[in-house]
Amino acid sequence: MKIALINENSQAAKNELIAATLAKVVEPLGHQVFNYGMYSAEDKATLTYVQNGILAAILLNSGAADYVVTGCGTGAGAMLACNSFPGVICGLAIDPADGYMFAQINDGNAISLPFAKGFGWGAELNLQYIFEKLFETAGGQGYPKERVVPEQRNKKILDAVKAVSYRDLLSILADLDQDLLKGAVAGEKFKEYFFANCRDKALGAYIEALVA
Repeated sequence: MKIALINENSQAAKNELIAATLAKVVEPLGHQVFNYGMYSAEDKATLTYVQNGILAAILLNSGAADYVVTGCGTGAGAMLACNSFPGVICGLAIDPADGYMFAQINDGNAISLPFAKGFGWGAELNLQYIFEKLFETAGGQGYPKERVVPEQRNKKILDAVKAVSYRDLLSILADLDQDLLKGAVAGEKFKEYFFANCRDKALGAYIEALVA
């Protein structure tokens, strides 16, 4: 699984810690981490939590990533931004139980974390335990076990609702403020990671023209 990490400007100074903790958990499981930044508070290419959502949608809908780890100060803003787009089901995880139940009940493809709220002593351990609960077992297995059938049914219903309640991503991107969109894909390693992994030719062509 290709896992993308996206940090916005207010919490960019924590990117190195978050990336290292994520890699520590998921790489032994055979997953790859692609760190899209921001890498520090001094990055020339800055991201807002709204742009986190735009970038997450591009990565997930294009197949350049299978899962997105993101967040902001509280985690709520990035979660809302991600869920504004088709093809993204983003949860909010404050502790490991949140991570486990989101993975097993909701089986989403993105998680938003609060990187300021309660981020003190032992914060890296909380991150590690959340990542373990998210990625160590396959998602969508249900919790508790007696709820597996209705939960899996509800996930299929949610997928079907999202399929008809959103426009296609290309038309959305075309209607967005193009400077806002360009800023979302202006990261130092975006071109390297995205174009090597993008599986949607139309979306890839649109982004290629945008960043040319």
